[in-house]
Amino acid sequence: MNGLLAFLDALIAIIGFITMIYQVLVVVVGMFAKPTVYPDVPQDRRYAVLISARNEENVIGNLVRSIQAQTYPQELLDVWLVADNCTDNTAQVVRDLGCNVVERFNKEQVGKGYALQYLLRTMMERGVSEQYDAFFIFDADNLLDKNYIAEMNKARQAGFEVLTSYRNSVNLSDNWVSSGAALWFVRESRFLNNTRAALGTSCHVGGTGFMFSRRIMERNDGWKFHLLTEDMEFTMDCILHGDRVGFCGSAMFFDEQPVDFKTSWTQRVRWSKGFLQVFRYYGKVMLQWAIKERDFSAIDVTLMVCPFMVISVARFVLGIIYAALGYISWYSIVQDASGWVRSIIWAVVGMIALAGLSAFMERDKLNATTPELIAYTFSFPIYMASYVPIAFVALFAKSQWKPIAHEGGKAAAQIMAHEGENEAVA
Repeated sequence: MNGLLAFLDALIAIIGFITMIYQVLVVVVGMFAKPTVYPDVPQDRRYAVLISARNEENVIGNLVRSIQAQTYPQELLDVWLVADNCTDNTAQVVRDLGCNVVERFNKEQVGKGYALQYLLRTMMERGVSEQYDAFFIFDADNLLDKNYIAEMNKARQAGFEVLTSYRNSVNLSDNWVSSGAALWFVRESRFLNNTRAALGTSCHVGGTGFMFSRRIMERNDGWKFHLLTEDMEFTMDCILHGDRVGFCGSAMFFDEQPVDFKTSWTQRVRWSKGFLQVFRYYGKVMLQWAIKERDFSAIDVTLMVCPFMVISVARFVLGIIYAALGYISWYSIVQDASGWVRSIIWAVVGMIALAGLSAFMERDKLNATTPELIAYTFSFPIYMASYVPIAFVALFAKSQWKPIAHEGGKAAAQIMAHEGENEAVA
């Protein structure tokens, strides 16, 4: 009995130590590493922008207009939307804007992965996929900086087959829920993917705002990833094929974060369940690849989906059960609890510091005032603490893909207006 507890203690200590050292490293490097500046290149490659949308008539027009406002030549950009089981006017809104629309009605194979698969295979069957050098993936609530495609084109021509970009948010300042998610994604861009790019390791794609070449698309027969977190599945598949995911920090896009806790909870339970799925299917083979190929990227990405929190909670609960059954003393439980309290305190301090550092260093890019950033820095640990029950619920939840309602809102309108003002001044 005690042997199991000792094993879990050792496992938690090893994973925790590796994670802590790595987090310190990425923050330190991220503070000083400037995003890669890719050289100017000809704007002569043709790209397809792929969008999977379900009942997104409120926001889809904003995304399409931000694509049509790109500085990259419009004749080399095509928008392809898959209207996935829509019951509203999403398809017609996009058609009216002059874009390609494919409608899909399938209640059995539900999810973004299946919708992208249908869209890409339709394009392949029509013989149009071969005209594109690469494909961009966006969600319906996204907005693009006007130089987004131009900057990604530079990185693409630098040799990357897969690229991710800088993820900002339109509604960071709405409340503590939206700010928690927004600051987390800002941290990923500045202190994770930026650091990975500086160290020459692979980044990871985050569900939206990424690009892959036609070669990658053809290798995957369109899109073959259908787990709940198909983005991490895609990332791991790229690493296992020797393709490094690059980062283009100068290409910025915005998305909309949930503002109510229930929606955020549902979304993050799905993510956590998806991470468990990915770890189950890919964890072993990724570690084998890391050892065989001496590829740190495989270890890095595997640690992202490792159920560390679940193991920690399970260890604590198991200790209480053992004490109740008399296998160990209650005194040892008290000692464990005091250690947990210290760990929690340090975790809170660390999260406040991380959120504050992210907000401070990226403040010029964020759609929030300084007082708001200060306030949300201190609410960030509350948002992150909710991952403890979420991780546990994900073990038993029969989570499936569900659409998240998006409203667009004033923040999105302000960002688009600001882009227009900049263009007028230029």
